[in-house]
Amino acid sequence: MLVLLDLDDTLCNTWEAGKRTMLRAVPFLLRRGKLRALLYLLTAKYRNLEDSGRLHILDLHELVEELFGRIYPEIAEGELAELSSFVEENFFRYLRLYDDVIPFLNGLRELGARVVLVTDSSTNWQRKKIAVLGIGNYFDDVIISGETGHSKFEDYNFRLALNRFPDREVYVVGDRDETDMAGARAIGAVGILVKRGYFRGKAVKNADYIVKDLLEALEVIKHEHKKRT
Repeated sequence: MLVLLDLDDTLCNTWEAGKRTMLRAVPFLLRRGKLRALLYLLTAKYRNLEDSGRLHILDLHELVEELFGRIYPEIAEGELAELSSFVEENFFRYLRLYDDVIPFLNGLRELGARVVLVTDSSTNWQRKKIAVLGIGNYFDDVIISGETGHSKFEDYNFRLALNRFPDREVYVVGDRDETDMAGARAIGAVGILVKRGYFRGKAVKNADYIVKDLLEALEVIKHEHKKRT
């Protein structure tokens, strides 16, 4: 059995941590007179970027540079560094594992599953999350888009995981239909969509199962596994 897992908003509260960081950014930006940036955040214009594959391989500092460079083309390097440090400090202050993660990962161990984390963003950003959350030992491998140069809008990283760990019984568990579940469909895996986080309100067309949490996802995997044995 091979289980491919997403990280952000599947195992940890990335969107919630991001929202709380944005709220903390309001007085920070006001004190620095960054009203255009404040308006950008308050009107959620960042949503226009969510389907950009390129942004899904950037690290935090590159992402801050990309976003604020759009708003302030003349912004100085020192200001960008200050903004990046503020975002990183506050984001990791609020980042947490969901309560169901450790029972879910232990349940996969009991099933004898090999577990591969397949996640978007940069090496440094994602590996720091894994270290802060203390979950690195649960994975047989970690595949990060910033290392492969391919985001999960393509099926490359899912196929890479399957090539490294060939198996006939494969599951993909994630929170985004057009990446995680499309990847599952592309490699013939069972796609289990966890409806939480930033994308929970999006339409679903690729998932085989839709669940509310990881404990329900574990029951789906057990059910599917029993059918095959």
